[in-house]
Amino acid sequence: MIFDDSYLLIVALFIPVICASLIFAFGKYPNIREGISILSGAALIYVVCSIAGIHDESTTLRAQLWEILPGIKIALHSESLSIIYALVASVLWPVTIIYATGYMRGNKEKNQPRFYIFFAISIACAMGIAFAANLITFFLFYELMTLCTYPLVAHNETAAARAGARKYLSTLMLGSIGLLLPAIAITYAITGSLDFTQGGVFESDTNKTTIIVLLLLFTFGIAKAGIMPLHKWLPSAMVAPTPVSALLHAVAVVKAGVFGIAKILVYVFGFDSLQNLGQGWFSSQLVLYIACFTIITASVIALFQTNLKRIMAYSTIGQLSYIVLSVALLNQAGVFGAGLQITTHALAKITLFFVVGAVYVCTRRTELKQVNGLGRKYPVLFGCYVIACLSMVALPFLAGYYSKGYISTAYGAASSDVAKYVLLVSLVLNCLYLFPIAIRAYFYKFVGDKVRKTADFKTSPMMLGAVILTTSLIITYGLYYESLVNILSLIYL
Repeated sequence: MIFDDSYLLIVALFIPVICASLIFAFGKYPNIREGISILSGAALIYVVCSIAGIHDESTTLRAQLWEILPGIKIALHSESLSIIYALVASVLWPVTIIYATGYMRGNKEKNQPRFYIFFAISIACAMGIAFAANLITFFLFYELMTLCTYPLVAHNETAAARAGARKYLSTLMLGSIGLLLPAIAITYAITGSLDFTQGGVFESDTNKTTIIVLLLLFTFGIAKAGIMPLHKWLPSAMVAPTPVSALLHAVAVVKAGVFGIAKILVYVFGFDSLQNLGQGWFSSQLVLYIACFTIITASVIALFQTNLKRIMAYSTIGQLSYIVLSVALLNQAGVFGAGLQITTHALAKITLFFVVGAVYVCTRRTELKQVNGLGRKYPVLFGCYVIACLSMVALPFLAGYYSKGYISTAYGAASSDVAKYVLLVSLVLNCLYLFPIAIRAYFYKFVGDKVRKTADFKTSPMMLGAVILTTSLIITYGLYYESLVNILSLIYL
């Protein structure tokens, strides 16, 4: 059933665009441009929550933007996974702006109006990706997000920033144009459809080899998911300011990747079609094995990093593949686990990046050995860091506990020993690369900083406020996670 409330999809898409336009007009007034961003974020949260409130088994919101060719349309629709991703992007947008206000001012960053403009446009692209009704709409907004985030990665305009931005752009464009676009074209040639469809678009008798090839093209073509070996753009992009890193690693960009893979597995291939491939390496389990390899390899690499942001980057690569792994188990609990992991990873990872960025702004420290004793100097900040880490390793009743619980149920239902052992090993590795930062901060002797402080929480209180806000969302996750499960329960597999 199609309702008139479909206009909400278009509103969700254009709120960030209008925000960017207003910032362009009033960019030279810091308080106004940042106020516009925060108010726009609040408005977007309201609209996305309204869409979530309308969503049920009998309601489908659809809106057509443009018909490129007969039967090929740029169109939007709402479904359970799209609402989950849209909620993450909308809720964390104003929170990141609050943090960015303190960070950009405390760090005396240049070109701040440009930063806020492209940040808003990136959120608009996230809404387009979230509510894409078909593969061509997904591809369009996926590419636009790459182009719109390029200036954010290159924001500092140093040689390192430009080099990192070039690798970011080239890797993502190579994947999307060289792999993802051909996969979309082949899918259309075989099925005659580009729509995200309940149960998938492939017939049960589709050639097995064709399905395997398409699985590989889609999985590696969506390089924003950080699947190895197309992951190197993530560490390279760490030259960007921390609010951009938060956008890349927690809010919009990487979540667009894993969301895209999840949506394609559920609504393009369909679980029945994938299960018909049987067992073994060249089967439905192929994506599962790729995800397992990425989880373990990224976690091991993270152990040997000394730069704080690079530790977080490789942590992101590994944690993202939990989402891919969960969906690849091809059962309902796996879809629930993937949807919840999108939210719980976002909350934990954005908190960790916020902490690392605040340490840099206040002390200019960026290396693991430089955090010695900072926990006693900034107890609230590192207390939030510890809570985020505990969530990442699934301490009961913190956010990560709920998503990892469903993932555990999923591999039990799928009888996948590989997934079981990979998750157990990765949890140990997570502890080994995350907690040394906290141990050094609290139990090692503080070494006086020879670099004069440029800011602290007295001059940049909004950074600390944002960290406390995301941490509170981690702690209180149990109060609202059932609402997210109810949304996910409406997925037809």
